[in-house]
Amino acid sequence: MPKLAFDFQSPEYQKNPYAVYEKLRTSDPVHAFTFEFFDQKAPAWLITRYNDCLQLLKDARLTTDYRQVMSEAEMKKFVQIDQFESFSNSMLNHDPPDHTRLRLLVHQAFTPRMVENLRFRIEEITQNLLDRMAQQKTCELIADYAYLLPITVISEMLGIPEQDRSQFRSWSKALIDTPSDPDGLQKMNASIQAFTSYIDDLIAERRSKPTHDLISALVQAEAEGEKLSEEELYSTIFLLIIAGHETTVNLIGNGILALLQHPEQLDRLKQHPEIIQSTIEELLRYTNPVQVTEQRWVKEDMMWGEKQFKQGDLIVLAIASANYDPEIFYQPNRLDITRTPNKHLAFGYGIHTCLGAPLARLEGQIAISALLKRFPNLTFNQNAEIKWRPSMGLRGLVALPVSLFD
Repeated sequence: MPKLAFDFQSPEYQKNPYAVYEKLRTSDPVHAFTFEFFDQKAPAWLITRYNDCLQLLKDARLTTDYRQVMSEAEMKKFVQIDQFESFSNSMLNHDPPDHTRLRLLVHQAFTPRMVENLRFRIEEITQNLLDRMAQQKTCELIADYAYLLPITVISEMLGIPEQDRSQFRSWSKALIDTPSDPDGLQKMNASIQAFTSYIDDLIAERRSKPTHDLISALVQAEAEGEKLSEEELYSTIFLLIIAGHETTVNLIGNGILALLQHPEQLDRLKQHPEIIQSTIEELLRYTNPVQVTEQRWVKEDMMWGEKQFKQGDLIVLAIASANYDPEIFYQPNRLDITRTPNKHLAFGYGIHTCLGAPLARLEGQIAISALLKRFPNLTFNQNAEIKWRPSMGLRGLVALPVSLFD
């Protein structure tokens, strides 16, 4: 069998990452490859089996903080993104104790109890969107629904004015979609500049006129000194805006597509709407809104089975592949909305488990349930081509055109 040369930007991977993962799980589950970002290269490992991913998610010999393994010269050479420090000082890029401190600052806003208190407002936003959609026979489900629900919820939590939210789609798209040429990198940097400038103005406004929103609380924490630095403040707000809607957009969009492609499962959910919770868990496992976790680096030379990781190596944990591991999941390629147990890794594991998981689950449950109740004859436009956004870490649809009525 020829040796596989993994590439995030290959057409094969972008079209169907699961076929690539399956080959690697079978032939080379701890796969050495070269991570490339324009003219920069780094030694890396792609981890594709569930148990390996689970153990490495907990392994303290890995770090999400690139500063621990790169010299200043290496960082300047490898990082080609303007104002990188402005959004790379969030909890995602720190180990304890800084990670613990940063996570605690926003944890209270995302506890299951606090999220449940948002249920009525999420349902209200959902119904308003459905009312608007009902005025037409067809719609584009990503732009008209899957995007608008989570961006509205996280914006209200943060205190972002309604008139500003439309800008986030273009900014977020440029930041999340992997650039493949210098023009793409330039567009990404321009979006970061605009996004940073916007956050700068928002922070200044909250310092002069604080309100009862999450950004005001974070600004207050920064004012109190040790709790939050200015870079951490920017990075945390940046993370909450992007992570607070991008993954949920994919959960709703990918999930609806999967159900439409599996009519027997769709009918089962319509007949038994009470199984929406297990449905969402299976859609998380099956559609994997997040393909790989945040990047990790090896802090010290270490052996993993028969493979040797060197200090500074990049470790890429393919949780989407882990969620299809037949050693863990019976018939993993089959969508089963009543699957149990379902210990997927869609939200990661360990100290970096997604803080917004309770909110994403609730938004997914409400969005999909309400959509199918309002439009039980929802169908996918069979003439439309299914296109996926070009991203290394996330998997989401460019668009999802649907007919709302027969």
